[in-house]
Amino acid sequence: MSITQRAAVTAEHLVEEFATLGAPSRAGVSRGAARAFYARFGTTDAWQWAPLAEQLDAQSRCGRFVTWLIVTGRLRPSADYLLACKGRLAPIGDEVHPELSAQFALTAEQLGFAPVIARRQWSALLHISALTATAPTRLSAEHIGDALAQFRAAGERLGRPDLRNMSANVFGLQAVLFHLGVLDSLPARGNGRDGRRAADWARISEHAPELAATITSYLEQMSVRLRPNSVTAIDSSLRIFAGYLLHEHPDVRRVADVRRDHVQGYKTWLAARPGNRGSQLANQTVRGRLSALITFFARLDELAIDDAPPRSPIGRNDLPIKEHPLPRFIDDAAAAKLLTATRADPDPFTRTAVELLARTGMRSGELLGLTTDAVVQIGSAFWLRVPLGKLHTDRYVPLHPQLKELLDHWLTHRGEVARTNLLFIEKGRRITPSRLATALQSVANEAGIGHVHPHQLRHTLATQAINRGMSLEAIAALLGHKSLSMTLVYARIADRAVAEEYFAVSEKVEALYDQPRQLPADAEGSEMAKLRREAHRRMLGNGYCARPVELDCHFESICEACTFFVTTIEFRPTLQRQRDDAEAKGQKKRQQIFDGLLNRLDEPAS
Repeated sequence: MSITQRAAVTAEHLVEEFATLGAPSRAGVSRGAARAFYARFGTTDAWQWAPLAEQLDAQSRCGRFVTWLIVTGRLRPSADYLLACKGRLAPIGDEVHPELSAQFALTAEQLGFAPVIARRQWSALLHISALTATAPTRLSAEHIGDALAQFRAAGERLGRPDLRNMSANVFGLQAVLFHLGVLDSLPARGNGRDGRRAADWARISEHAPELAATITSYLEQMSVRLRPNSVTAIDSSLRIFAGYLLHEHPDVRRVADVRRDHVQGYKTWLAARPGNRGSQLANQTVRGRLSALITFFARLDELAIDDAPPRSPIGRNDLPIKEHPLPRFIDDAAAAKLLTATRADPDPFTRTAVELLARTGMRSGELLGLTTDAVVQIGSAFWLRVPLGKLHTDRYVPLHPQLKELLDHWLTHRGEVARTNLLFIEKGRRITPSRLATALQSVANEAGIGHVHPHQLRHTLATQAINRGMSLEAIAALLGHKSLSMTLVYARIADRAVAEEYFAVSEKVEALYDQPRQLPADAEGSEMAKLRREAHRRMLGNGYCARPVELDCHFESICEACTFFVTTIEFRPTLQRQRDDAEAKGQKKRQQIFDGLLNRLDEPAS
């Protein structure tokens, strides 16, 4: 049999196979469309190589047959054709893949997608499958990304650059495919930063390949021990520095070429850069960028990276002085309004998430990382297991019965989704921080209290707790702090005992206006003295000292005797009093320590 004869047999076989598709009453129409295709193009290869205009012109006579060939994988269309013809692959896809179509629709419905949206997702799946010549059940995230890139390029060529609807359908499609078991991970909505990051490194690599290679090697080492978000922050800092060198000092091609003057210029340039919410970058942002550089240069030798300058061109003295702003919290009246608006909100996620943040002090990332088994019962009480978060620790926090009821209601609303144990999901996808922030701001607006950020609820709970007598140790455990120094910042905000002491002492201060006498310098109320003693004992690293302040201690001068102890002339009066106290008590060794410190202060500065 000749090639022509074999092609004719194949064509006739396809005509008859297509004629059996759908209702028997349509068999004649189907044969007519298929034969019209072969009469015009002769073979499928001829259609494949035909100009786009000719392919589109054949749509009216044989478009259904072409669609069937595309869905069954016998034709591989271009992205231009799929966009231009506005072909509806879904009906043919239902007939070619009936079981997959039914499973897809059911899963999409279970995830909460409207039927019309699920239909568009099914059509997008068939388009991507056709464009990548891959069966729908064998698609990967790479296939989907490649197809989207081709569609965007085709949109530019055809004058249809806005394909946001297609991107949205594909994003939802990926969630459905994950829960069907086709994809291995839930989709993450991109913000364009990955593309910008890749473009920046490509530009740096083109002009300074050794510089880019050294930084890339360092980032690979850091990725072994740090969380992805931390590595991303370091990547951003080093990429910005490399971009500055590329623009301002094009002669720098390697890390070994970086000198002190380069860093000094970079500091000035960085400090003048505009930030997202103001005219300049925040102090903490500048410190973070420069700290990443300090660590980078310091660890080059440790990681055995040869491309390194003779000495580090940057040190800790290059960091701007760290600011210590007080945590921004919501006062009690505003917090009450916020929770009232939250409990009245119709959105179950808003009601659950905002109240959890306000009453447990969780970070937003910890909240969104909760799993369906996070609630545990210990004895008669319920506890919430907070997952590993910012400080690489997990913890249990007590769960109020009202919060337990909210979580039970959310689990019912969430439904059974077999392939993920994340507690907070919507339409099969992990809820994003921006969705949480939007939900919180919505109820804040309803309450009329202005802008509120999720982390402010953490500060608010800590402030409310410390002002109502909760110990610093308990607050540190609740918030997951590693050290009390992190918790002590809340003691600076509005301590109730400080307020009581202030009003008690203020009466004595007011007397100064009536009588020509001064308030004694040692005027101190009982509660203030108690606070001072508690603050002193908390400074011990692994416990606290129960010694009454009236008793002597052989180690009370242990810090002054340390070789690392440093003092200055401003402390001379205190040192003199301590020296005199030791002499009065007959503590010769303690007296010698303070004599030495005082003598050292009298020596001229070298």
